[in-house]
Amino acid sequence: MPSRVLVVDDSAVVRQAMTQILGGAGILVTTAADPIIARDKMQRERPDAIVLDIEMPRMDGLTFLQNLMAEDPIPVVVCSGLAGRGTEVALTALECGAVDIVEKPRLGVKGFLEGSAGRIVDVVRAALQARVRAQSPRVRPAGRRPPARLSLPAIRHTSDRVVVLGASTGGTEALRVLLVAMPPDAPGIVIVQHMPEMFTAQFARRLDQECRIEVKEAAPGDRIHPGRALVAPGNRHLSVRRSGAQYLAEVFDAPLVSRHRPSVDVLFRSAAEAAGPSALGVILTGMGDDGAAGLLEMRRAGAHTLAQDEASCVVFGMPKEAIARGAVEDVLPLERMAQAILRWAEADPRARAVPRT
Repeated sequence: MPSRVLVVDDSAVVRQAMTQILGGAGILVTTAADPIIARDKMQRERPDAIVLDIEMPRMDGLTFLQNLMAEDPIPVVVCSGLAGRGTEVALTALECGAVDIVEKPRLGVKGFLEGSAGRIVDVVRAALQARVRAQSPRVRPAGRRPPARLSLPAIRHTSDRVVVLGASTGGTEALRVLLVAMPPDAPGIVIVQHMPEMFTAQFARRLDQECRIEVKEAAPGDRIHPGRALVAPGNRHLSVRRSGAQYLAEVFDAPLVSRHRPSVDVLFRSAAEAAGPSALGVILTGMGDDGAAGLLEMRRAGAHTLAQDEASCVVFGMPKEAIARGAVEDVLPLERMAQAILRWAEADPRARAVPRT
């Protein structure tokens, strides 16, 4: 039986475009002009996923989402504006339980949606596979960064280490959990999270407010060093380059790789070449296979490799594919991932054997 998706948006143009795009992919689509109408339709037939606008009459999308996730969790994709307050509210929606974001410009909406049809279908299909749990809205801290509290072992030697992380659907919350657990002297971290352009800078700033390490959107030539995490800009690839005794970030335009830009495969392959056994690769929740080939290259280069386990993933796609290809040494629940990274960072990378290819 085809999956059912409810599109909730006050724009008739968006509702029509989404119906055509998703219907063309074999998905049954119903629509509602606001959350009140959506609630009425959901009582008659429960959808498998929802595509939700934020700014709507009678009830805003964020309030609707919060009520939904507390009472009757359903996978939700947020359809949000690209700039201004829309970016901030969309990221808040992810914190409240939405699984992904579809960007929506202020002008030329129909043409934009039709041009982005492939991404929209991929995001909605991932949402249809997502496992969501009831939750209450999370209270964000008022200050910039909490005082340093080394609840996990302090790291003594990290200058020659680099950690690369890849995530997609459900990854924003997984990355928050992992990075908040990092002490101030954690090894340098480089991240690819599949996320639209314009959202990644704000995503990094929000993480920076909560973490004891610095988190920023990567810029060309940024140093990768202890106490810093760099996030790939939306619609740009990110790679690791060695320069003498230090690692640098490379940000560049290039064709899609593994259907994505930024691509986890691009990041992982660069880490295999630049750092070899001094690198750790971690693949987190997400749909598809981006990162699986790159993680295998990392393992063959002597890097340690980890994957998030199925029980803690929102979508067990990327980790599953990496495991199937033999790219993963250890499979761990999300809550144990930070500890594993810190244990690895205390070990001597020169003691690691390079697996045979």
